Amino acid sequence: MPAAPYARIFSPTGVARLTQQPQREALKMANEALGLDVRACIFDVFGTVVDWRSSIIAQCKNMGRIKGIERDWGSFADTWRGKYRPYMDKVRNGELPWTNLDALHRMSLDDVLDEYEISGFSDDEKMEVTYFWHHLQPWPDTVPGLYRLKYKFIIAPMSNGNIALMTNMAKNGGMPWDCILGAEVAQHYKPDPESYGTAVKLLGLKPEQVMMVAAHQGDLLASAKVGLRTAFVPRPREHGPDRTPDPTPDPSFNVVADSFVDLAAKLGA
Repeated sequence: MPAAPYARIFSPTGVARLTQQPQREALKMANEALGLDVRACIFDVFGTVVDWRSSIIAQCKNMGRIKGIERDWGSFADTWRGKYRPYMDKVRNGELPWTNLDALHRMSLDDVLDEYEISGFSDDEKMEVTYFWHHLQPWPDTVPGLYRLKYKFIIAPMSNGNIALMTNMAKNGGMPWDCILGAEVAQHYKPDPESYGTAVKLLGLKPEQVMMVAAHQGDLLASAKVGLRTAFVPRPREHGPDRTPDPTPDPSFNVVADSFVDLAAKLGA
């Protein structure tokens, strides 16, 4: 006896198809209003998703209290972050083989401890400090905005951070990623075009169906060169109250939003 018509509708696949239809229609309308066909949003993380500076300062202050060390921890955090690009460049120019960001953070920590005349740390303690980067706190709008965006889009980090770092940060901060993308997957650091291209390929989408979300305009401009759509979400307090980046967006960006919640609204989520 042939199956009743409703058996096809209410099979697991049929239910998913029914529940997804209104979402698809709403997404289509939002995309059409913006002239886009976005299916996935990928995110820069340090500074865009999380407040790295305040998080590192707070953890260093606590470490200093425990170890009896007094330093300008804001300056310490800035100096450590300042080693980020030079150490990645060592990988890019072949001075180092492919090395993930945890290992680069550990190498650069030795430099920073020397500069600030901090000594007496065991290797285990240095690794514990390195893992401060796994405990960065999201901006207040990050998690609610990501949940709204997740309702209609695939969402994933597109970070220079390695998979373990991104996974632990997500668990600690409540980020609801669908998958983990980024430099370690591509074996290329941003802004190398291979980093963005690998993310698009693994998602099974076209470049114009993927939107790069970042607070850093250079990241967005680099992703646009390989065909991605772009969303600029400024984070004026990323570097503290005394270093505010120019908030004027490049006119080429597809969307400009003042928070992830605002971005979700503008994308119809």
